[in-house]
Amino acid sequence: MTTEDILKIKDHGEMSTVQFKERLMNNYDIGCELVAFSNSHGGNLIVGINDETGKINPLSYSEVQEVTNLLGNIASENVVPNILLSIETVSVEDGTLVIATIKEGLNKPYHDNKGIVWVKNGADKRKVFDNAELAEMMADCGNFMPDEAAVNNATVDDLDENTIKTFLNNKFGTVLQKKGLTGDKFEQATLDDVCGTIAQGHDKLKLLGNLHFILPNGKLTVAAILLFAKYTQRWLPVMTAKCISFVGNFIGGTQFRDKVNDTDMEGNLLHQFETIMSFFTRNLKTVQVKKEFNSQGQLEIPYTCLVELVVNALVHRSLNWKAPIRIFIFDDRVEIHSPGTLPNGLSVDDIVAGTSMPRNNFLFANAIYLLPYTGAGSGIQRAMSEDNRLSFSNNEALHEFVITIARDVNTKSDTNSDTLSSDLDTKGQDLDTNSDTLSSDLDTKGQDLGTSSDTLLPDLDTKQHFKLNNRQKDVVNYCNIPRSSREILERIGVTNHTKNREKYINVLIDAGYLEMTNPENPNASNQKYRRKIKK
Repeated sequence: MTTEDILKIKDHGEMSTVQFKERLMNNYDIGCELVAFSNSHGGNLIVGINDETGKINPLSYSEVQEVTNLLGNIASENVVPNILLSIETVSVEDGTLVIATIKEGLNKPYHDNKGIVWVKNGADKRKVFDNAELAEMMADCGNFMPDEAAVNNATVDDLDENTIKTFLNNKFGTVLQKKGLTGDKFEQATLDDVCGTIAQGHDKLKLLGNLHFILPNGKLTVAAILLFAKYTQRWLPVMTAKCISFVGNFIGGTQFRDKVNDTDMEGNLLHQFETIMSFFTRNLKTVQVKKEFNSQGQLEIPYTCLVELVVNALVHRSLNWKAPIRIFIFDDRVEIHSPGTLPNGLSVDDIVAGTSMPRNNFLFANAIYLLPYTGAGSGIQRAMSEDNRLSFSNNEALHEFVITIARDVNTKSDTNSDTLSSDLDTKGQDLDTNSDTLSSDLDTKGQDLGTSSDTLLPDLDTKQHFKLNNRQKDVVNYCNIPRSSREILERIGVTNHTKNREKYINVLIDAGYLEMTNPENPNASNQKYRRKIKK
């Protein structure tokens, strides 16, 4: 540092990364300051400036030698585990200042010689007693992997075999295809048969163990429960999402357009993803982006942007903080609150610039075979490329990362979606979110999934020319797990007969978004449809 740098820092005063000390009077207190810097984002301890007045009181030559030696001793004797300091001196009028630079630690949590953990709290510091915060520190340093931690008492029988089969098909699709386990054969095969085809002599226990979903001691990991459990919240009760669409712009409001029941946002990550996206598609406006009368409407916030943000929240949330994901729709904005601040010392500027450091590496590496995923890199950056109205807040006080998407209050919807729940709950009544009722009038009107695209679809047989509307996107995501025609048609609220299967399912098959699980026998009684995997 130069003298000019010091003067600028002095003028700004103390902050979370800068601490002044006129002299080192108390070794223990200085040790606590070093601990706080190491457990936070690092910083500078400047000796020779009064912390109350900001007045410079430089050190003499002998004092500089004494302070330099003392800081080294404190860093090794009063900080556990000990830390290395970078110490420099800066000449000022009538003497010298000593600047100790403390880096963010790589072995958190650090504590003083009494066993107390400290972190920076603005210009001050505070004690840490919360186990979740301690675990978060350890996770940041790679000393604890919460997604790979054991879940007591859960067994492989608590996992949904169909979800595991979907995962394995997506992950090992090429292997299964080469060995001929596709279509109807795959659907009829047991999970053990699938595992044995992927790796000879393997059953589900052995294969899931080799994939590190089952630990050597036989316990399931947190990642296994999040991805595959029949009922995740039995083991991880706070791993949920709460979604509310408010009337107005105030989080304390008591009038709701849509307040999803807690149970609707439970289940494994795939189910949570489906219900969150359904919440968005029924509560956001659909706007006509082209002037043509018959042009398809699009969600006011691009669907692909929302997909990226929802997947990011589900996969990269802190698993240590016992709080749900919270999603709020206001008249002027959408907010997505993810438990935990940005990991590994990342800042908002870092993620905007495209820096990607997944918090839950093991979960992230495997969730891509179940949840929609558009490629390597930062999901935040891809979302920003879809919608430039995003803003971010890394709230360390509340231990959460918040994404806000501005809404155009003047936007007019080309559908009556705004009125779906207009008469709901001025008294705070929860909305029944059964998707079967959302499109109950479609069948009688013959409307094509909420659009007038009957005249547009016949000639569109490739993904290059076919654009999905929001309900079609919902169907495609719903079919991440193979679904029967009855399940699909019930989801969109139409009766299960041939005409509707042709109209609502076959069009997605022809466009390359869905495929039959038993293409050799299209009329098979056990026929299901799944999202088509890119080869």
